[in-house]
Amino acid sequence: MKFAPSILFPVAFAASTLAHGFVSQITVDGKVFKGNVPNGKEDPSIIRLISTTSPVKKTSNPDLNCGAGAPHPAADIGNAMPGSKLEFTWDAGNGENWPHNTGPLMTYMASCGSTTCDKFDSTQAKWFKIDQQGRKDDGSGDWIQADVMAGQPARVTLPANLASGNYLIRHEIIALHLATSLGGAEFYPSCSQFTVGGSQTGAPTGKELVSFPGAYNDNDPGIFDPQVFNAGAGYTFPGPPIAAFISAPSSSGVSPTNGASASGTATTGAPTPTSTKSTGTCKLRRKVSSSSAAPAASTIRPRHLSRIMRGLLAHHTVSF
Repeated sequence: MKFAPSILFPVAFAASTLAHGFVSQITVDGKVFKGNVPNGKEDPSIIRLISTTSPVKKTSNPDLNCGAGAPHPAADIGNAMPGSKLEFTWDAGNGENWPHNTGPLMTYMASCGSTTCDKFDSTQAKWFKIDQQGRKDDGSGDWIQADVMAGQPARVTLPANLASGNYLIRHEIIALHLATSLGGAEFYPSCSQFTVGGSQTGAPTGKELVSFPGAYNDNDPGIFDPQVFNAGAGYTFPGPPIAAFISAPSSSGVSPTNGASASGTATTGAPTPTSTKSTGTCKLRRKVSSSSAAPAASTIRPRHLSRIMRGLLAHHTVSF
């Protein structure tokens, strides 16, 4: 069977180039800190610049640390306080909304010690988890990541009892739309530089600290997940449990563990089972502001690739 290259190439190209993204800005208690376009001009920012919007693949990849090229520090430092509310705005590499809706959002912190984080080598960082968000608690089976796809920021609240100091914040999306195959998970880490004020003393124990790479394995539950589209199967967050000193609720309205047990098994409560199937492709939404009309009105939901091909082939000659 032969197909005209002009039919196949645009479909394959679109599927391969739109499935990427990065943190374009961070808002801290209402103050906006802009980031830079990956592999573009580097203006002063608190967000460490990455060299590509493509995902990090494989848990042994050094880029799992802070993203491709991101061990290079940024120029600026953001100020925050215990309990500060952070919003991470994720964009696709083509200026559209974040293109994925399946998988967890997780946030880690690492102390830069006595030096400010613009002088700190993140490959030496020891990270502790402060937040993890999986499926919504409304019984729909949808992931909180779907809200990011709809144009909303990822919201995280710093621990109310966090000790003052210099910190890197590593905010991460793991896209699991291909995670039914071993090695299919896509990692999108982003690191930013902060100084936290106040007089609190909360800190992790040594056993709660991890390194990147090193904290994950490719076959961990929650990274290789053949049941990821079965909402009734529950979900196990990869990595360590949320640090024990953290007790304040997250800004998403659910506990910061989002179903994680004290033992660190980090399994979400199973919502009402729904039938959710992978399309194997990305879903895109037009870029809209948070004040726009309901997100559903601006949704662009591409059909399954096979449907596209059937429609195209119906109008083209197929020879054998």
